[in-house]
Amino acid sequence: MESNTAARRTEDIALDLLKFVASQANVGSKSTGSTGFGLPTSPKAEDQVTHLLELYARCREAVEAPVAKK
Repeated sequence: MESNTAARRTEDIALDLLKFVASQANVGSKSTGSTGFGLPTSPKAEDQVTHLLELYARCREAVEAPVAKK
């Protein structure tokens, strides 16, 4: 049962990391910058979802990576 709890914990940490990275990088935001500069077309919703899922997978890898002991 502990392994289930530990797995859930790493998933939660990875999700929190995803939220942080996405907010800092403006991933998934619909608006352009306040200066008005930006790409003329916004990415499709499917592309945004795919990008977020890939980012979540990378966050999971980072969280689950073994820590090197010094």
